[in-house]
Amino acid sequence: MLAKVQSAATFGIDAVRIVIEVDCGNGMPHFTMVGLPDAAVREAYSRVRSALANCGFHFPNRNITVNLSPADVKKEGSGFDLPIAVGLLHASDYLTDEHLTGRLFVGELSLDGMLAPIRGVLSITSAVSRDRQIHEVIVPMANANEASAVESVRVIGVPHLPALLDHLRGDSRIDAWKPSGQTEPSEETADFSEVRGQSQAKRALEVAAAGGHNVMMIGPPGSGKTMLAKRLPSILPRLSLDESIETTKIHSVAGMLAPGSGLVCRRPFRAPHHTISNAGLVGGGSNPKPGEVSLAHHGVLFLDELPEFRRDVLEVLRQPMEEGQVTISRASRTLTFPSRFTLTAALNPCPCGYFNDARRECTCTTQQIARYLGKISGPLLDRIDLQVEVPALSPDEISSTSSGEPSKEMRRRVESAREIQRQRFTKSSIKSNGEMNSRHMRRYCELDKPCRSLLDQALEKLGLSARAYDRILKVARTVADLDSAESIGAGHLAEAIQYRALDKSYFRS
Repeated sequence: MLAKVQSAATFGIDAVRIVIEVDCGNGMPHFTMVGLPDAAVREAYSRVRSALANCGFHFPNRNITVNLSPADVKKEGSGFDLPIAVGLLHASDYLTDEHLTGRLFVGELSLDGMLAPIRGVLSITSAVSRDRQIHEVIVPMANANEASAVESVRVIGVPHLPALLDHLRGDSRIDAWKPSGQTEPSEETADFSEVRGQSQAKRALEVAAAGGHNVMMIGPPGSGKTMLAKRLPSILPRLSLDESIETTKIHSVAGMLAPGSGLVCRRPFRAPHHTISNAGLVGGGSNPKPGEVSLAHHGVLFLDELPEFRRDVLEVLRQPMEEGQVTISRASRTLTFPSRFTLTAALNPCPCGYFNDARRECTCTTQQIARYLGKISGPLLDRIDLQVEVPALSPDEISSTSSGEPSKEMRRRVESAREIQRQRFTKSSIKSNGEMNSRHMRRYCELDKPCRSLLDQALEKLGLSARAYDRILKVARTVADLDSAESIGAGHLAEAIQYRALDKSYFRS
């Protein structure tokens, strides 16, 4: 007897259909699994056998062959336990072909027959939504909230095997899971009103949030760089539904979602330690998984103590910063993970931290400072739009009890600027000024003669590259959007140029 059960597997953040063929034939009792299963898939035999026995079902005492089709695609993970069990239930006459038609099954089985959550369920339901042959997706109860985010798919959350059998046979139907959609995130606990002083750094972060620009803060220890960076998500625009779904897919594939959770509704903030590896930062491994740059997609990637990162690790940031995605190639496949994030970096100006500090003397030699800052290459610096100095606080600022401007007000201005950009790029796939290419810049970043003369003088004096020239124009466009100005003025351009001044004073002097 042959049973065909529809299932799916994730590859990157996308999913592909997998057909589980279960054949029970005559001969000596034996279990064979083919179709390039990995170790976790091969172990399904032991889990399924125990689960069926502990739920009171008969395990066929026959020659069983399980084929995972297409056979030339490597199968990984524990999500095939449930479809294999369903195929064996069909072979034992508990189910018929009619019970399996139009249904797709994914899930891991515990030895007592309970269904455990798996990774990547949202990617699977998103792929199934385009398949008219599938009208119902059976998932573990803990994955139902996540899977139902795709409203065009009927999702059934099942707690255990007996409940699934009753549902398929019509003895006790399980209602389709109602999607919860996006929930309004609670107010951010970290607020800019708690930051004392540092008005210039706050302004730079507001510009970065409004245009999707990368930002670097340099200053002595204790000046508030980390505190400022952690509050950047509090002024970023709220996630749209499409952004939320894409972010949730990445976190689901990476196993970062808690059981029972739905869509990610808060922008990610990732702060990896400086000992991180290349694969940990951009993704990789024998079974490629998303790295920190992808987990920060639509959010913030914060690199504290930037020169402490290995130089080769920093250099792999170039492609994701420029293209908004990471491509990982292996002998058997090539996967692409999205990585459109706002890079926020913080660093001390020297190893001791007090170079250019008026209140404390630097003990570092010129060679030590050059070697310390030299870990940050010119090409990487070119990709950082805003560079701002964060000086040490004065005694009056430290002892001040007055509150600064709250994040709520800053976010209101940021969202207003983002709305201008949404209308500007309504016919394009880009969403912010930071993503503009040369064609968009020619159209939306035109300069009059005085502004062009000012920019030319700045380029000559600061010795900036052509990429830095483009970055200045993008930042100037964002500053103009914050002022609701139709064209870039001299004041907007001057502010954008100011954010590149540290390039020469620290890294090229």
